[in-house]
Amino acid sequence: MSGVLGIDFGTSNSAAGICVDGKPHLIALEGDADTMPTAVFFDYDAKEMLLGAQASDALLSGDEGRYMRGLKSLLGTNLMRESRILLGERLDFIDIVARFLARLKARAEAATGRSFDTALSGRPVRFHSVDKRRDAQALVDLTECYHRAGFDTVHFMNEPEAAARANRDVLAPGDLGLIVDIGGGTSDFTLFRQKGETEIDILASYGVRIGGTDFDRRLSIARVMPQLGMGSAIRHAFGDDTHIAPNGMFNDLATWAKIPFLYTADTIRAAKDLHKYAVHEGRMARLVKVLEEELGHDLAFAVEAGKIMANTPGVEKPVIRMDMIKRKAVLPLPAEMMTAKLAKLASGIGEAAEATLAQAQVSPDAVNKLIFVGGSSLMQVVEDALTSRLPQAEVHRGAALTAIVDGLALATVEV
Repeated sequence: MSGVLGIDFGTSNSAAGICVDGKPHLIALEGDADTMPTAVFFDYDAKEMLLGAQASDALLSGDEGRYMRGLKSLLGTNLMRESRILLGERLDFIDIVARFLARLKARAEAATGRSFDTALSGRPVRFHSVDKRRDAQALVDLTECYHRAGFDTVHFMNEPEAAARANRDVLAPGDLGLIVDIGGGTSDFTLFRQKGETEIDILASYGVRIGGTDFDRRLSIARVMPQLGMGSAIRHAFGDDTHIAPNGMFNDLATWAKIPFLYTADTIRAAKDLHKYAVHEGRMARLVKVLEEELGHDLAFAVEAGKIMANTPGVEKPVIRMDMIKRKAVLPLPAEMMTAKLAKLASGIGEAAEATLAQAQVSPDAVNKLIFVGGSSLMQVVEDALTSRLPQAEVHRGAALTAIVDGLALATVEV
């Protein structure tokens, strides 16, 4: 028996589900977990591609290989179709995402005893909020990924609309709700009105390319990269003049999806040249160490953990742990510092919510339910940016990591 599989292919986490007796049924793809990290690891010793938690474990264990996360952020860019040799094969990133989705498909079929030839996939309202060409290309890329993964057909639903379906029971007939979905790569919004017990009326959807990985990047640039030499003075080869170290390498090192591209001989050579002429040699030495020992993802995980720590009530002294650079080294990250560094991004999310309401010609005072989903929606700076703009709305927190796949699972019966 073939059927439709609901898939939330996320920047940070992915999930799959089907509808059973009118309710969403999430498929355990990794042990008993409802979600798994959207990550892959090409294990050079075992000569296999690991995914999910196994991929992250292999990286943190120091296994020899290449780790990749944030692949969804590459959709629509030229990097998606750049190929490279991995485990003896020439693969582009369409192939890599397709293999991740094919494994997800196989695990879902094994768990349910069904075959799935059709996918109902979530998608951001906008993959790219500025570049329309990239935005259109991203959907072309993702469609091809599903086809290469073995699906005959793929349909798409805006992720916040799926989340609205999953959270409709928190609204009474006539209520006006705004879904705020802060994912790893994008923030998406759907304004909807509850029509009856089960029906909803979608009034507007909007999206902006700001997500959890952008928060990580901003914190990394502000706190970590200066410790590796960002902003440092570099002496000229001749004379006493200096210039500031170029930002490009540091910006890429702070960006989840671009880290794997830095581990090249040319990049390491450029870092060593900066170290040779650096006024602060110790900082640049750390940069060389990170590149030579491929510690970029270790740093990114440390920043992400520090962000979570600074947003956790009761934690008095949140820090970014830099053990991979120097034993017991930490960088303080007080909550007020984190809030200040992320205020501009949070404001951009708030402005996107206002644009959603303007699209439907609805006053902010008319919204009486504000529903947060997505892992990064748990951040206080994000909640503050939204509640200040929607003063009459009662806050409801949906299932942070599974609201989208719940809605997709419910909608599979309609495909």
